[in-house]
Amino acid sequence: MKVLITGVAGFIGFHVARALLERGDEVVGIDNLNDYYEVSLKQARLKELQPYGLFRFIRMDIADRDEVAALFAREKPQRVVHLAAQAGVRYSIENPHAYGDSNLTGFLTILEGCRQQQVEHLVFASSSSVYGANETMPFSTADNVDHPVSLYAATKKANELMAHSYSHLYGLPTTGLRFFTVYGPWGRPDMSPFLFVRAILSGQPLKVFNYGQHRRDFTYIDDIVEGVVRCLDRIPSGNANWSGMVPDPASSRAPWKLYNIGNSQPVELLRYIELLEQALGQSTQKELLPLQPGDVEHTYADVTELIRDTGYAPKVSIEEGVTRFVDWYRAFYTDSAKGS
Repeated sequence: MKVLITGVAGFIGFHVARALLERGDEVVGIDNLNDYYEVSLKQARLKELQPYGLFRFIRMDIADRDEVAALFAREKPQRVVHLAAQAGVRYSIENPHAYGDSNLTGFLTILEGCRQQQVEHLVFASSSSVYGANETMPFSTADNVDHPVSLYAATKKANELMAHSYSHLYGLPTTGLRFFTVYGPWGRPDMSPFLFVRAILSGQPLKVFNYGQHRRDFTYIDDIVEGVVRCLDRIPSGNANWSGMVPDPASSRAPWKLYNIGNSQPVELLRYIELLEQALGQSTQKELLPLQPGDVEHTYADVTELIRDTGYAPKVSIEEGVTRFVDWYRAFYTDSAKGS
C-alpha cells in the first residue's frame, strides 16, 4: 500500500513508519519539525528511515490548507495514519492556540484531503486523556467522555467527533485510537521516562506529582505499533446493530470506530521509578508534589474490543520495556555526545 503518515518524525509516527516499510509498504511521511522538544531527536529518527527505498519525507505543517490539499492530490495515498498533533497536557495550559492550530485546524485539513482523494481508511490518534474526570476503572470506550480536564484532551475528543461527521456524511472509513502512556526507545523527551532518567543520572531530585500515587497504563511502543498496524489493515464498515435509542459511543452506523490501545496493566508511578533506578543502577531523591492541573490520577485501558476485532495482544512487560528503554537511552545519548 501507499500510506501517508503525518507526524512521521514523532515518537509513534517513526515506529509505525518503520514497521510499514519493513513489511513492504510505501510510506510518504510529513512533519513540520517544530521545536516543542529537541529537533535533533526528530532528525535522528528520520535518518533511521532514510535507508528504506520506499520512504520519502516532506516537511509540511498540517495546518497549511493549500499545501496539504496539494499533497493529497499529488501523492494519492491509499490509507492515512494521522499522528501529527501538538502533544502534552501541561503545555496546553501555557500555549492553548498551538492546540487549536494543529489539533483542530490541522485535523480538518487531513479529513478534507482524505475526502477529496477518497482515501480507503484514516487511522488517527486520540488519547486516554479524553476520559478526563471519569473514575470508573478500567476505562471503556462505552464510557461517557464529556468531561475533559485539559484543552489537549478536549481537542482529542473533538477529533473523534469530527471524524465521525466525515464518516457519516461522506462514507470515509475512520478509526480513532486512544493511546495509553506510550514509552520506549526513541520516545518523547517531555514525557516522564526521559525526565526521570535524566534526573537520576544527574543526581537531581525527581519531581513526582500526586505524591507518586499516579497509576499509569504504561504501554511499550512495539505493542502500540502492532495495534496501529492491525487497525490500519481493518477497515470499519459500520455497526448494523447500532441504535440511536441506546447509542454505543465507540461505533456507529457510519464506518467509524474507536478503540483503546494500552497494556491493560496499570503501574504505580513510584514502582515505575523504582524499575528505572534498577535498570540504571542508581537512585535519587524524590520531591513528592500534589496533582498538577490537567492531569488525571489514574489510567487503565479496557482493550477487550481491540483484542476481539484485531487479535491485538500486548507482549512486553513493564520490566522488559523499562530495560530496553534505558539501554537505548544510554546508547543514543552516548553516541550523540561522541558526535557533538
